[in-house]
Amino acid sequence: MIKTLIKKYKIIEDGKFGFVIDVSLFIFITILFHYLWRNYLGFFFETGFYNSIASWLADQVYHISLWINTNILGMVIDPPNGNNTMVFTGNNGYIAVNRSCSGFKQFYQIFFLFVLFPGPWKHKLWYVPSSMILIFLVNIFRIVALSVVIIHWPLQWDFVHTWILRPFFYVIIFMEWVVWVEIFKNGKFRKLVVKEDH
Repeated sequence: MIKTLIKKYKIIEDGKFGFVIDVSLFIFITILFHYLWRNYLGFFFETGFYNSIASWLADQVYHISLWINTNILGMVIDPPNGNNTMVFTGNNGYIAVNRSCSGFKQFYQIFFLFVLFPGPWKHKLWYVPSSMILIFLVNIFRIVALSVVIIHWPLQWDFVHTWILRPFFYVIIFMEWVVWVEIFKNGKFRKLVVKEDH
C-alpha cells in the first residue's frame, strides 16, 4: 500500500524525495518572502516605485469592482468620492481599496516563488505574468465578494475578509504552483505537446 501511494503521488522520484522537496521548497520560499515583506521591507513602502505601482493597482481594482457592483450586481453605491471608497447606500457600509488591497504583495510573492523555483525559463517568461493576471482577477472577485457580504451580512465582514478571502489568495497561488510543478517543471507539457502532434 505504501509503495502504491509513493508511486501514485511521486513522493520519491529516482531515489530522491521529489514531492517532499518540492513542497518544502514552496513552503520555504513563501514563508521567507512573507517574513521579509513584514519585517525588512519597510523602506521599500516609502519609495515612489512602490507607492505609484500599488496606488495604480488599487485604482484598477477599485474601478473594475465598482463597475461590476453597480452595472452587473445592481448595487446602489454613493457617488465616487475620489479616495477609492465604495459607500453602500442603505446600511452605511463601505469598502476602501487602498495600497494594501492592491495585490502588490501577492505579485511580489508570485514573482519570487516562480523565479526561484526550478523549471524552464521559456515557460517562466509567460507563466509569471499570467499568474499575476489571475491574482489580479482574484483580487477583483475578493472586493466584489466583500461588497456582497457588507450588504447582506455586515456582521460577518471581518471574518470573511480575514479568514476566508485573504487566505483565498494563497489557495490560488498554491494551485498555480501545483500546475507549474505538474505540467512545466516535471516536463509533462512537452509530453502533452508531443502526444498532440502524433
